[in-house]
Amino acid sequence: MAKTVRDMALVIIGSFIFAFGINYFAIPNRLSEGGVIGITMITYYLFTWSPGIVNFVLNATLLAIGYKYFSKRTMFYTIISIIFSSIFLHYTVDIGKGINDDTLLAALFAGVTVGFGLGLIFRAGGTSGGSAILAQLGNQFLGWSVGKGMLIMDILVIFSSAFIIGQEKAMYTLVSVYVGAKIIDVVIEGANTRIAVLIISAKPEQILTEVTDKMARGLTVLEGKGGYSKMNKEVLYIVINKQEIVQLKKIIEEIDPNAYITTHNVQEIGRAGYKGAK
Repeated sequence: MAKTVRDMALVIIGSFIFAFGINYFAIPNRLSEGGVIGITMITYYLFTWSPGIVNFVLNATLLAIGYKYFSKRTMFYTIISIIFSSIFLHYTVDIGKGINDDTLLAALFAGVTVGFGLGLIFRAGGTSGGSAILAQLGNQFLGWSVGKGMLIMDILVIFSSAFIIGQEKAMYTLVSVYVGAKIIDVVIEGANTRIAVLIISAKPEQILTEVTDKMARGLTVLEGKGGYSKMNKEVLYIVINKQEIVQLKKIIEEIDPNAYITTHNVQEIGRAGYKGAK
């Protein structure tokens, strides 16, 4: 229950920040967005229709079509997100003023606020509605990945908006959308990115000892076998903070300059207490 309340609070707060970014920075400076919210903004520029009402109608319609492609939990938080973001969009529509002398600044702040708001919604387990639903439909009927579907939707809407807001504003919109995407990643994954490192060395015991002593990090020892040599060997696996990769490589190079190292970003760590472990 406590987690549900916390997640609902994140969705509601995220919905407000999202609406604030749209109405305070984007709309007053005639910027657009990708996906359904972009369509909402275009209708506001053309007909002065309430962004909140249009957002609710479009998302509710799409949700009724694509509800079966989401889990009950995601569906629940998505409904909350659509309701509250629509309410906040409706009642904050006139709060912003155009930053007439610096559209780039407006685009950057629009990207930060919209991205932060959406990031909170996604982190709680919800979605923003429209684009995510259309992406799921594209995945089911056209075989597109969800990411590809969302990208195509965003590009189509931003390209179309250029005929309404002009090419220059559309290009500023691309800047805003790019910044927003990066902020979403930071909110979902955390600013302290972690990296998984796989180490294949002729001296695994020495590396294990040095890393444990100098970095206070534990390593997992995996049993491997050379595909060509057919020799059994120990493979070391460790997850560390991004800032620690330089220190780790220095330790490995001092012990075995010929060690084989691969790295990749870690999207999620499930073990409780890991973030505080050293």
